[in-house]
Amino acid sequence: MLQVHQLSCMRGDRRLFADLDLTLAPGELLYVHGHNGSGKTTLLRALCGLVRAEDGYVSWHGQDIAELREDYARDLLYLGHKNGIKGDLTAVENLRVCGVLDGFPLTERAAWDALGRIGLDGHEDLEAKVLSQGQQRRVALARLLVNRAPLWILDEPFVALDVAAVALLQQVIRDHVAGGGLVVLTTHQAVELTEGTVKQLKLGWRD
Repeated sequence: MLQVHQLSCMRGDRRLFADLDLTLAPGELLYVHGHNGSGKTTLLRALCGLVRAEDGYVSWHGQDIAELREDYARDLLYLGHKNGIKGDLTAVENLRVCGVLDGFPLTERAAWDALGRIGLDGHEDLEAKVLSQGQQRRVALARLLVNRAPLWILDEPFVALDVAAVALLQQVIRDHVAGGGLVVLTTHQAVELTEGTVKQLKLGWRD
């Protein structure tokens, strides 16, 4: 279970949000929305332990994530605005490197299969730098198909994807939640989220 306790975050001299409490249990998805600059990305990064909160803390299974460190990192998959892939590596090589870093090493065959499923047929052995923005995003999202972390934190995962890829990603997220996984995401796109298990959090400006 993921819990947020009285969390407050600042950007410069502006308070983005304060005294935030929330709980996310297995089989639930939290949709975070709000205007640009309202603190969505800051909140997601705080949930990952990448941003220091002004007040409050985040816990995983009842323990502060600052104390868990690597143990929490193994249970977490974070995809931010940047794809986090290397331009000089092929799509297959990128996915296999990510697998090692995530703690879920992949065979070359498994990497090819995942990239094919995500819609990169015929591009798996090309260097990432020659792929389109949408194709590079698919390489990053292929991690969702092979990573077994229970908690996914996804910042605008549908950006640069075509209709078919959006539909596939929606199904991947539904399957993860249906299997008892937890998902926190932001998106500006109109997408079909998992029915019956969605929580919503709206962030707004605070002076």
